[in-house]
Amino acid sequence: MNFDTNRFDGVFTALVTPFRDGAVDVAAFEALVERQVAAGVAGLVAAGTTGEAATLRQHEIDDLVARTARIARGRSVVLAGVGTNDTRTTIEKARHAEAAGAEGLLVVTPYYNKPTQAGLVAHYGAVAGATGLPVMLYSVPGRCGIEIATDTCARLAERHANIVAIKEAGGSVERVTRIRRACGRDFPIHSGDDALTLPFLAAGAVGVTSVVSNVAPEGMVALVDAWRRGDAAAALARHEELAELTEMLFVEPNPVPAKAALSLAGLASAELRLPLTGMDPGNLERLAAAVSRYRAATASAPAAA
Repeated sequence: MNFDTNRFDGVFTALVTPFRDGAVDVAAFEALVERQVAAGVAGLVAAGTTGEAATLRQHEIDDLVARTARIARGRSVVLAGVGTNDTRTTIEKARHAEAAGAEGLLVVTPYYNKPTQAGLVAHYGAVAGATGLPVMLYSVPGRCGIEIATDTCARLAERHANIVAIKEAGGSVERVTRIRRACGRDFPIHSGDDALTLPFLAAGAVGVTSVVSNVAPEGMVALVDAWRRGDAAAALARHEELAELTEMLFVEPNPVPAKAALSLAGLASAELRLPLTGMDPGNLERLAAAVSRYRAATASAPAAA
């Protein structure tokens, strides 16, 4: 397993999946991928939870991963979201992703089942043992009902050479410190909450797997880049610039507002697959205002150094 964990440094965009008339809008998706790469994102997650993976058919997932790999290869790292609440299905998806050209896997905790920590060790161990790709763990208790304990993370990293990073979306900056203590300072941690990107970086995370970067990739890249070059003031300014937009992109379940914002920009349809439905009109109006203010602010801001 030759994956350089330094490649996790920076912004990874959790891509939305554009739809039109019930089908994947391939042209819009490819344009979104190219826009992300051009903005300088370090990585892309295709067919992840933000991409409505639970509603995608396997042939759609394979195609999305393959297209992302073809466009981004050599410019941004390509991860595939393969997590489900069935270990056998997750392994099948991991093998499909590897065949489609993914460079790594993002594996969310099994949802609804609420396995014990022993169950998580067995689940992730089985997935890691079935693929040669690097695995990024994904802990998001608010959506899945279960958290990867820090000692579980450490046990998995110790037992499986290809379990190499974690996306932490539990809403606690303290978790960064605990994971670093358990897994070592060289184990990459991503913020899974856009609003906590800056405090996570300050606590030792190396990047963010971002929803906001679907809409504002340059802004998220500028925030992380500023922190990495040691310009805390510039990073804070970018954080504050993005704050209202970030808040509005999570006013309803992800990816509903993100797709609405992309639609407002003419970049993709706001279409979703059930059981997700479109935004409340009042929230949509507030989102449109936030997008407009963000554009005005960035248009008048001086270029980043």
